[in-house]
Amino acid sequence: MQQAIADVRRFNRTVTQRVGALHDRYLARRWPLGAARVLWEIGEDGCEVRTLRERLDLDSGYLSRLLRSLEGAKLITVGVAEHDRRRRTARLTKKGRAERAVLDDRSEALARSLLDPLTADQRGRLVGAMGVVERLLTAALVGLDTVDPAHRDAQHCLHEYYAELDRRFDRGFDPAQALPIDLDEMRPPEGAFVVARLHGEPVGCGALKFRGAAPVEIKRLWVAASVRGLGVGKRLLADLEGRAAELGHRLLRLNTNRTLVEAIALYQAAGYREVPAFNDEPYAHHWFEKRLPATRSRRSP
Repeated sequence: MQQAIADVRRFNRTVTQRVGALHDRYLARRWPLGAARVLWEIGEDGCEVRTLRERLDLDSGYLSRLLRSLEGAKLITVGVAEHDRRRRTARLTKKGRAERAVLDDRSEALARSLLDPLTADQRGRLVGAMGVVERLLTAALVGLDTVDPAHRDAQHCLHEYYAELDRRFDRGFDPAQALPIDLDEMRPPEGAFVVARLHGEPVGCGALKFRGAAPVEIKRLWVAASVRGLGVGKRLLADLEGRAAELGHRLLRLNTNRTLVEAIALYQAAGYREVPAFNDEPYAHHWFEKRLPATRSRRSP
């Protein structure tokens, strides 16, 4: 692990120097990299300040200083959002759009300067490696949080989950026809609801349903198509298992539809074994369970 850490630090030093992040005037303009990136992220349509903060993972005080400097230079305006006056939105001025265009052109020239000295084979290897690095770094940015199932992020995930099931199931999906699970059953002490977020946006969810002495059920496990392949489903499943184990539960169960082949592969890879049907879920074709190792209880439900 120590060698891996040293390798990452060396990579960071090389990249920051090569892309010009060490200079006060990024791409030979008057702005450091942070301000230039904020200007680019605001974009043609504007962007809420909260979204900027979450997307760039910036301290609110530092972001405020960047916005004030850009506003003072007449590159942006910051005002209340049209749909919610409690929120602020940053928008580019005509001068700001022109500056952003210059930065965009110079950024493209910088990228070209990285590729021009290389052979075609080296370019392919570099771009391919960059794609791998980007995906792995993105995966590391995904965070898991317990929320109330009525929270807007939880509701967004559930809505997207139901919509995907409706698209993929042979005869569609109607939540009213499935075995019911109330929000209260996904709240402590009856259960738990976990949301995965990337840059502040919900990209996955999963729930636990505690049933007294009966095995715990995993419910509503879903991952957005935009982050599939990043291991988010595996992390959600492991997180739910850990929560159940730390509360002293040893046996987990779940059911799924035959069309959800990715989910079936995930469960099998995680050690779930197929068992006879343990409920009468009309949309289920497969039922799985997994016995967890004993662990010391640390969490309250």
